[in-house]
Formats: sequence, C-alpha cells, structure tokens
Amino acid sequence: MPRVNRVLKPGTGQISITDLADNLPSSNPSATDDPDPPSPLEPSPEQVPPSRARSSTSAQLVSAHPQLPAHITPLPNINSLRRRLQPGNSRNRAVPTASPRLPQLEEVREGAHDSYSPGRANSRSPSRKRRRLHTMRPDSLSSANGFSPVPNGSTQRKAGLNGQSASANGDAHANGSGKALASSTYYGHNREEVTRILIQSLYELGYSGSASALSAESGYQLETAGVATFRNAVLDGRWADAEQILVRSFKEGNSQNGQKATPERTLVLAEGADRSEMLFYLRQQKFLELLENRDLAAALLVLRQELTPLGYDVDRLHALTSLLMCPADQLHEQAGWEGPISSSRERLLADLSRSISPSVMIPQHRLAILLDYVKQGQIEKCKYHNTAESPSLYSDHHCDRSDFPLEVSVNLTEHTDEVWYCGFSHDGSKLVTAGSDRMVLIYDTTDFTVIHRLMDHDSGVAFVSWSPDDTKLITCSQDKKARLWNVETGHRLLTIDHHSQPVTAAGWAPDGESFVTSSFDHQSQICHWSIRGSSIHMWKSNFRVQDCAISPDGRRLVAADTEAKIHVFDFRTYEEDYCLSLDSNPTSVTISRDSKYMLVSLKGATHGEIQLIDLDTTAVVRTFKGHKQGEYVLRSTFGGANENFVVSGSDDSKVYIWHKENTELVEALEGHTKGCVNFVSWNPADPTMFASAGDDRVVRIWSRERDRSRFAVGPSRSSRGVSSNGFPLTSALRTTSAF
Repeated sequence: MPRVNRVLKPGTGQISITDLADNLPSSNPSATDDPDPPSPLEPSPEQVPPSRARSSTSAQLVSAHPQLPAHITPLPNINSLRRRLQPGNSRNRAVPTASPRLPQLEEVREGAHDSYSPGRANSRSPSRKRRRLHTMRPDSLSSANGFSPVPNGSTQRKAGLNGQSASANGDAHANGSGKALASSTYYGHNREEVTRILIQSLYELGYSGSASALSAESGYQLETAGVATFRNAVLDGRWADAEQILVRSFKEGNSQNGQKATPERTLVLAEGADRSEMLFYLRQQKFLELLENRDLAAALLVLRQELTPLGYDVDRLHALTSLLMCPADQLHEQAGWEGPISSSRERLLADLSRSISPSVMIPQHRLAILLDYVKQGQIEKCKYHNTAESPSLYSDHHCDRSDFPLEVSVNLTEHTDEVWYCGFSHDGSKLVTAGSDRMVLIYDTTDFTVIHRLMDHDSGVAFVSWSPDDTKLITCSQDKKARLWNVETGHRLLTIDHHSQPVTAAGWAPDGESFVTSSFDHQSQICHWSIRGSSIHMWKSNFRVQDCAISPDGRRLVAADTEAKIHVFDFRTYEEDYCLSLDSNPTSVTISRDSKYMLVSLKGATHGEIQLIDLDTTAVVRTFKGHKQGEYVLRSTFGGANENFVVSGSDDSKVYIWHKENTELVEALEGHTKGCVNFVSWNPADPTMFASAGDDRVVRIWSRERDRSRFAVGPSRSSRGVSSNGFPLTSALRTTSAF
C-alpha cells in the first residue's frame, strides 16, 4: 500500500509530494494488493526521481481515468492539491495526520501502479481490488443484523452471576473503539440466550474447548457459580449440601425475580417453585439409594424424619413405605427407577431444574428440544408426511402426494361374505382377514397368496390379534369362543370356551406369554389367560365389553363397555385406575405405540367421532370428524410412519385419513362398492401400504401408484368373482344394540 510523503521545499513555502510505494505499512494484517513482483521492464520506485514520479503518476491517472471502476474517484489535479496545502491557506495551516481523502488517494495509486506497464496506458483494464482480510464480510450481512468481524484485542465482558453480561445491552467492542461490535439481538432473538444455548450444546456435543472459547469471547457464562455447586452436589450425592443451597435460596426470597443476581451458594428460583416439592425429590432419591444399598435402618430414618415431616404427596409417601419390604432385585421396577444411580441422579437434576430459573440454569438439551419443535412444526404442516426419517435442518420439509398410498393395488376376494377384520403382522410379512363367513385367512404380503385357511369357528369372526413375535394369533368369534393358532403350521393350539356370550376382542401381554379376552358376558367380561390355557385373573363387574387393549408397555388394560364408559385398569395389580364417561357408546379402543394415548371411536346418530385421549390425564387431546358411523361397529387405528395419521372406515364405503397432529382430513378414499368399511390396518413395516376390509366382501390393498407394478399378478386375488347379488350389511356382532 503506497504512502504519500510531504516535504517542505526550503525557501519556497511549498510542499513536495512523493509516492513511497516501496514502504508497505507494517500494521497491515492482510496480503499486499499486488502479490506479483514488478515487471523487469518497469523501473523500480527507487530509480525514479520525485518529479518524474509525480508526472508519471499523474499521466497514468489522466489516461486511466475513463476506465477506472465506478467506485474509484480520480485523483485531483496535483497543482490544485498544492494550492490547498499552501501555508497561507487557513484550512491547512497544520498538516493533518489523516485526511478523509487519503484512503481514496491510496486506492487510486494502487490501481494505477498495478495496471501500469510501458506502451499500454490506453489499453489496460481496471485493476481487480483484492479484499482485505480485516474488512471482509458477507455482502448481505452487517454488524446490525448479528454479524461482526473478529475482534482484535477486544476486551472481554464480565458476566453477571445469572449468566447475563455486565454490559447493559450485551454489546462487544473491537480494537478499543467505542463502536458496538454487535447488537443485543440476533435476528430478533436475545443474543445472550442464543449464545448460552450454543455454549451448552457445544458441551453436550463434546466440543468443550470450543464451548470455553465461545464463553470467553462472548463474556456469557453457561451457569452461575451457585448452579454449578448445586449441580455437583446432586450428581455426587452430597444431599446435605444440595439441601443447604435450596433452603438458602428460598430464604433469600429471590424466586420472585428470575433476573436477580444471587450469591455463590444460592439459586434463582422459577416463579411458583415449591420448596416442599424440591426437598421431597432430593430426600426421595436419598431414600431409594439407601434402599438399593440395603441400608434399611438409615432409609427408615430418612422416611420418618425427613420425608414424612414435609407432608408432600401422601400417596407417594405410602408407596415409598411399601418399598421397605421390597426385594432388592425388584426395587427398580416397583419404584419406577430405571438405570444405574448416575442416571437416576441426572433425571433428578432435570426434574429439579424445572423449578430453577432458566436465566441461571438452562434446561437440559435445550437446543435439541428447540430443533425438535422446529421439525415437529414442519411435520404438522406437511399434509402427506409419511416417512420415519427425521426432516433435514438444511431445508424446509415437504412430502409429495405421490408418495402417499392412494391407489388400490390388489383386491383380495377370497371371502364369501362381509369382511369384519384385517390386520398386518408386526413385521409386515403377513396379513390376516376374518369375517361373517367364519373364515380366517392368512396371506403372504409379498404376493398376497393365501398361506392358511382357518375354518374351525362355528360363527362369524369379528377380531384377530397377533402375538408380539407374530408366531401366534387369537381369533374371537360370535360362537362364544376364542382360539389360539400357530401361524407357521396353521394348527389350533388352544380353545377358550369360558365365555357365555360372543367374544369381542383380545389383547396380548408384551412378553407374549399371556393374553386377555373380552366378551359381552356380564359375569366374566374380561379374562386373563396364559398361552397354556390356565386362567390367571378374571374381572367381575356388571358391564359388557365391546373392545379391549393392553398398552405396549404392559402397564394398563383399557376396556370399552357398551354403556358409554372407558375402564382403565392397572394390568400389574388388576385394580381399576379410573372410569371415564363418554358422550356416546365407544365401538373400539386402540393404544398408541408409546403407550401415552388411546384412540376411541364413538358412534352417533349419523356421524361418528374419534377422540385421542391422554391416558394419564384423561384429557381429550384431538377430535377427528367427517366420517359416518351409526349403529355399526367401526374400528379406528393409527397409521403411517411414526403413527402420523388416524384412519377409519365409514358407513359411506369410504376410508377416511386424518393428520394426527392438526386433525386435518387428508383423504376420503373411494374404493369399496357397498356398505361399510369395517376395519383399516396400516402395514407397520411399510408406511406406503394399508389394507381395508368392507361389507362388499373385498379386502383392498392400498399403495402408491408407482408400487402397483410390484405385484406380478393382476389386481384381483381370487378364484371366485364378487357376486353381483345383494347381501346383508348387518350382523348380530356388528351392531351394539343386538344384546
């Protein structure tokens, strides 16, 4: 970068200006603008007299002026510059140390020098100006919107105890100047919050050095000294220290202001923090660890002198008391305590953190949780989202309608009467169908050929249930019997003939060693059986059961009766947890894969309703409407990848599909010709396939249009044609008013 040298000529009062192109500034951090050496034909600056240098430079600028880039202003006439620098000029009596024109003058001289060579003064093109490293930034960003250049020698800000910067607005300063390095917001978000969440995420990702560097550069602390002390006390099992910090924090009364700075051994508590609750959680952990170490005397002392005086959650206190007699190998299961001590302490800390202000203790995995919210929001807006893959963070997510199963690929016409049930095995390799013709058919889903025909029932079969390992299945019939079958051989293993009324449904325990059956029988409406046929337990209540289901985690048994009620039992103790009253009679109940929700179909005069109910709170989370359901038994279920959809048949011969999250009706598919669509089953292993069973005696396989070529044979799988004669649409089992 050339310099301008001003020399006062003796006796003239004038200042001589020369170009010192060979003296580059030592403070310039970037590369020189002309990395190539001068041409050997070009004299070096040392060989050119000052007067020649001035005239040569002036001539270059005059000739180059028409081709200079638009952002470069031509150098003013040198004589005019001399006149402005005359000692008699009042504006220039003192030579300034820096002139507003000097950077511009510097640019022009650099450009002229770089592009000059003898004989090419009128043909040279504008020089390309290399961007300096210390001024480079994206063209679309500025310090106002969150981008700032790397500070050089900037001082770090001291963080407050609550994680906030000591600076009022969080601005940083670079190079000792008073100019703000960045604003207090980042694209509308609080800069401190974003930075601290990034620091936490870097630690969780294992980038401890980067996290420390970011904390040092930004001046923001991840958490206060009090939080760090409390965290270590909990994770190390130093319960007295942890309690002391909690008690002192409540005495300080700082829970009313989440932004208040606190001493080193206190916390900023969230609004509404409950002292008894937090102490109960700490002492409960202490009690359980003593039990695990079989120090029963110390555990009893904690129970009597520390937990009981709190008077918090008496029911939980009674449950803890019962654990004193619990064998060591059953302690974790009975206490709901999973994993080793270290994991349970981490969960305890996560529970306690909800009562601590996030201004000092950010909830665990905060960035991951926020990213999950972003992805979930995109899934909720994606009408045809039907993939188990998590959406990318790089771009907005969208699923095309062509990737959704909307076309009938195969028609299964083996049944001779109404088809009441269809269901895929858990691995998706088989499909079972059943109906009023007493037949139970098992298909291979690779080509939908019949593997087995199970013909032992004397009346219609309304329900079938696969075992967890898909090696067995239970069939429930109007003949008042349930039968257990070997799927591989097709042989009957067991017959349950205990019920005095039609068997309506069945459900498997997660271990596959037992199952339950439900019936319209008033005396033994629900029975628990071993796979060897012995009775384990029988519920004796004065109601009839239309449908039943066991949660995948094995904790609950749910039964839908014929009197507009849902009964929820603890499957481990057989005690009823609660009874939920509904507006109308339920016809089916299905439990979600995560055991958190149940899907209940309700019949109406003409239009039905499907409710998604939280099993813990009994709150109706979602409601799905639009299909038609009168007196017939229609069963709704979850469908799609990750159970993103709710699907049901309808009295109008259509299949209805709703988006589970936003309750939007995705499709109402026409495919069946007459009567009701009684059951729909989505393939658990292939989200692009589902089956529907109808009164038209046909089971239809739905898939994407491009997948229809997978099936080598034509769309029909039957040696019998569908009869054109009329057929009945009702049965004793399919209407709840028959008994």
